Amino acid sequence: MGISESLSSRRQLSGGLSGASVVAAALVYLVADLIVKLTGTTVLAFGFRVIGGSLTVGSLLSMVVDGLLVGLAVGLAGIGLSMTYSILDFANFAHGDTVTVGAFLGWVAAYTVAGLGSGAAFADLFLFDTDQQLSVVSAFAPVVVGLVVAGAGTVGVVLVVDRLTYRPMRGSDNISLLIASIGVALALRYLIAFVFGTQTSGVASSGARFQVIPGLSVTDNEIALLVVSVTLMLGVHLLLQRTKLGKAMRAMADNEDLARVTGIPAERVVRLTWILGGALAGIGGFLLVLESGTISFNFGWILLLLIFAAVIVGGIGSIYGAMAGGVLIGLVDSLALIWLPSGLSRAAAFAVLIAVLLLRPSGLFGGVSTA
Repeated sequence: MGISESLSSRRQLSGGLSGASVVAAALVYLVADLIVKLTGTTVLAFGFRVIGGSLTVGSLLSMVVDGLLVGLAVGLAGIGLSMTYSILDFANFAHGDTVTVGAFLGWVAAYTVAGLGSGAAFADLFLFDTDQQLSVVSAFAPVVVGLVVAGAGTVGVVLVVDRLTYRPMRGSDNISLLIASIGVALALRYLIAFVFGTQTSGVASSGARFQVIPGLSVTDNEIALLVVSVTLMLGVHLLLQRTKLGKAMRAMADNEDLARVTGIPAERVVRLTWILGGALAGIGGFLLVLESGTISFNFGWILLLLIFAAVIVGGIGSIYGAMAGGVLIGLVDSLALIWLPSGLSRAAAFAVLIAVLLLRPSGLFGGVSTA
């Protein structure tokens, strides 16, 4: 090894150690502060709070559950974004608005089914202009129908978009596809705004609350989000590892040219990638609205930043990374409220993104890989 290479190696090592030291110190302080807060103790220095405060165990557990639920939905939506990158090799900026499309399609279907026989006008049901708010307990069948329509309807939308926009550009460079995806995002977002308006609508509320342990309770909608998300993630795992389609998708992600030479039908894999990614995005959007209770024309665009953060933290191109990254980002976004105002909690999620990139630039699951 030459002198210049040795010096470069040492600089990289010292930089990595320095970054790791800063992250480790921050984690130690936050954990210590959290423990002191749980005891209800405050340590002051020169009139300023150095560590501690007040936080109940019940509040902490509620934040953990909220973060886990949001993280699961974000991870579910992130799977499609990660698949698009690994197989089609471009960052799809329309993915957030695809989530919005799925949510609106699903909730329109749910309200329409729930309103059958009630005498309510279809236009009122279509625009959520009723006093009724749905939940899993109070409207199980409509919510299930909405969930299915959210997935199936989004699949139809992404296939049309692919046929009209992305397929003719399949041989173009990544920047061209990225710019095209931004155009698709704007078209979808403002089409939704034109049809449904720009107001935020309340569409879901909890129908029942169940106490898990003293100080911690969950709603029927939150249980539904947990069960559906975990089931779908397990299904994606089995698809990737146990089916020919999953093997073909992993082969396309690893080496597209070699996959084509070995006879893998590339266009069919691409189409199935859109189908799977679109379905998961639509269902993820529907579940997020089910948990939050509100829907708006741009919520998917705002959510896109968290989805990208989850995918990058997990390792862009890795489906398992998207799942793990979603849960991590969701937990950080929720737990940040212990230290930050609600308007700044997203900053904590991106701070974690920066920390992960400093310590492991390829992400937690490292490298471009479908699995």
